[in-house]
Amino acid sequence: MNDMKLPIGDRNPPAWADAVLRTLLRPQDRESVSGDLLEEYRESVCPVRGRVRADLWYVGQVAGFVWRRAWVWAVALAGAVVGREVLDWWLSPTNEFYARSVVSTLIAVSIFTTAGAWSAWRSRSIGAGVLAGLATGAISAAIVNVVSLGQLAVWHDPHTMSMIAASGGLEEVFVLPLIVVVPGTMCALVGGVVGKTAACVLRSHARE
Repeated sequence: MNDMKLPIGDRNPPAWADAVLRTLLRPQDRESVSGDLLEEYRESVCPVRGRVRADLWYVGQVAGFVWRRAWVWAVALAGAVVGREVLDWWLSPTNEFYARSVVSTLIAVSIFTTAGAWSAWRSRSIGAGVLAGLATGAISAAIVNVVSLGQLAVWHDPHTMSMIAASGGLEEVFVLPLIVVVPGTMCALVGGVVGKTAACVLRSHARE
């Protein structure tokens, strides 16, 4: 059936995308923001673009919300990783990486946990914390890989390549940021539990 002929009530975006959107929003904003986006989808986007392109538009809008919830944490994490690369490769090369690895791990755990706690606090949803952690890791990995490629395009002299090999090799440079997404999301889950619990406790005290 032509999308123009579909009853407005039958024009629905992907259910999973709407669920993601509602999870990320604050409780008081869920109905209004989701409703406004649904109205635009049904009345303006779907009739003009068709169902498939309208669905892509809706997913893009939801992706924008995910980006806004995670980009600060992702940039902070990417900055820590790239800073570690600069330190290892050029500023202070070394063959003893244990202390640096411990510090880098603690920084990453702190960022993921805080991202999860903040998102869950704001949205009153542990799921929001998990989504924040997943998005933080994915966006950060993309940033790190692009920056690392740029650095290698400019500096690929023998000394730099030997330092990269000593610190784990190119596999670690490009694969590790992707691997970190899984444990990072688990840290965000823990932070999400803490954030939602704290928000609920404070809210109950405020009512008393």
